[in-house]
Amino acid sequence: MPLPDGDSSVGHSFGLEFDGVMIKSITEISGLKIEQDVVEFKENGPDGKYQLRRLPGRPKAPDITLTRGLTGDNSFDKWIESSRFGKMSDSRKGGSVIVFDYEGTEVKRYKLTNAWPKSLEVGTLKAGDTSYLSEKLTLTCESIEVQGA
Repeated sequence: MPLPDGDSSVGHSFGLEFDGVMIKSITEISGLKIEQDVVEFKENGPDGKYQLRRLPGRPKAPDITLTRGLTGDNSFDKWIESSRFGKMSDSRKGGSVIVFDYEGTEVKRYKLTNAWPKSLEVGTLKAGDTSYLSEKLTLTCESIEVQGA
């Protein structure tokens, strides 16, 4: 069900699904970006004047960063370990970032093709600090496409 005109989805209502499994406890996703190169085409027009045209070029693949609180779940660790040791058939996964409306109905889906972990970063460890620890997983993928619900 689409959102009514003038309404927007709420930023906290999202999910992450890879290989049909919903990954829980994600607190932030950044880097969802669809971008392509720009090709400049320079020529002289029929009247002899210089013209500059800009044409769409090759699509660029984004890096997406997932943040979650540090837990006992080691799925991120296993995933990055398989890519570090070159097991790319195990590492490349298809997945989606899903945005939900206020009722929990899917509004939009961002489909990631052949995503694999590029890096894993643990939050700052500081003696006496009372903030929670987080881990950030950066994924790279071959393409991203927007799919409506």
